[in-house]
Amino acid sequence: MAVGRACMCLWHGLRPKLATPVRSGPSLLRSWSSWSPPSRQPHRWSGLRKRWDSIPALRRGLADAGAGSSGSGSGAGSGASGRSADQFSQRAMKYTFVAFGAMFTGVGGFLVVTWGAPPLDEEGKEIEDEFSHMPRWKAHLYRTYKELQLYNKMIKDPSRDKLLPDPLTEPYYQPPYTLVLEMTGVLVHPDWTYQTGWRFKKRPGVNHFLQQVGPPLFEVVIYTSEQGFTAYPILDTLDPQGYIMYRLFRDATRYTNGHHVKDLSCLNRDLSRVIMVDWSAEACSLQPRNALRLPKWDGSDDDRTLIELAQFLRTIATSEVEDVRTVLDYYSQFDNPLEAFKENQRKLQEEKQQVPLEPSPSQRSWAMGLWKRQ
Repeated sequence: MAVGRACMCLWHGLRPKLATPVRSGPSLLRSWSSWSPPSRQPHRWSGLRKRWDSIPALRRGLADAGAGSSGSGSGAGSGASGRSADQFSQRAMKYTFVAFGAMFTGVGGFLVVTWGAPPLDEEGKEIEDEFSHMPRWKAHLYRTYKELQLYNKMIKDPSRDKLLPDPLTEPYYQPPYTLVLEMTGVLVHPDWTYQTGWRFKKRPGVNHFLQQVGPPLFEVVIYTSEQGFTAYPILDTLDPQGYIMYRLFRDATRYTNGHHVKDLSCLNRDLSRVIMVDWSAEACSLQPRNALRLPKWDGSDDDRTLIELAQFLRTIATSEVEDVRTVLDYYSQFDNPLEAFKENQRKLQEEKQQVPLEPSPSQRSWAMGLWKRQ
């Protein structure tokens, strides 16, 4: 409506300059004779030109005015709806906080009443403890705090003090060494594709490796940070012959500084005869001298690490090393211990070919030379 009125005003303002009323007779002749070309009426046509040039700017102003009037109406409506939405969100947030506060208060009160109650004997009488001399409300709080600390300790510490049973005795055979293996990154690799989803890829040479290092040389133990329900079916498929004697999962680790650390002191074995193969420095942080760290397997099909590792471990076992930590200390200085072992083996073979034929040394003395060479 505002645009129409403005256009009418503009038209009426230009009309006297563009045309004259229809006349007849002498009046028409007078008007016709009084008309002269633009060159003879500069003042009239210059005013008309100015008004004509001002039409685009006027149109833009009218359009802006119309948009502003319509925008103000829509803005008012959107502002009202926005305010109502904000009020609803504030009310919902307030009720949510109230509900959560009531829930946590109820749970906290239940724990204080349950965990903070004094212990009772068989007859239902209270047993005195270190908090019995305190006021009743204070004793309840202290007992609750103590229970929370116990639960926290249960979550972070291994599930039991002895992760493995006592070594076998006669007439059963106990392997002289214990080999602790990480599953993920050493034996298998997690792989994901659009077609199959998540699956665990078997490392080349796994069957040969377990056969070479299994009993009677090593007591093979899987000690992984994976959950039991994930690792159990994988290990069943990985080791159908049963070379793996024990399986330990995440509940057997010690949670420290955001990492699941393997505590070999809970294995119930002599640490001088325990070798742990892993790729994670955090997992081996409690007993680093017992760790043989290898690069993490990335899933490549041309990998031969397990074949070389089997040869390395068999050399240690057949050499009857008293303390495996002396061997592992030497190879820990190399980025790739297996490459260093292969190089020492090659040098030893070359020296044996150069030395004149003599009575062959024992197998133990030959193997010990593999890691005593600098």
